[in-house]
Amino acid sequence: QVQLVESGGGSVQAGGSLRLSCAASRVALSSRCLGWFRQAPGKEREGLAVICAGGLQHSYAASVKGRFTMALDKPTNTLYLQMNSLKPEDTAMYSCAAGLTYSLDEADFRTWGQGTQVTVSS
Repeated sequence: QVQLVESGGGSVQAGGSLRLSCAASRVALSSRCLGWFRQAPGKEREGLAVICAGGLQHSYAASVKGRFTMALDKPTNTLYLQMNSLKPEDTAMYSCAAGLTYSLDEADFRTWGQGTQVTVSS
């Protein structure tokens, strides 16, 4: 069974940075489309970034474009999300997911990690 495990969340002040990691087992991440999503309390889950074809295709939501960068490290089979210039509105539970479609729609992703909390204070 494919497993994804996120780490790297925490508390940071506005303007700070965090790097999230998503470690995978039983699947080569380069063979999947991979996405980062977040969900704040009382809000719908939001697709932030997607990467496919081992990195040849990638896209970001407007809300994070220019601040967040997704990267795939093939030797360690780990997906990263570098988050810079964090804002209080970035506070949410962040999850990685794997699927087969180049999409930011959560419905297109079948395997999910448990999530890691990011809290940004003003």
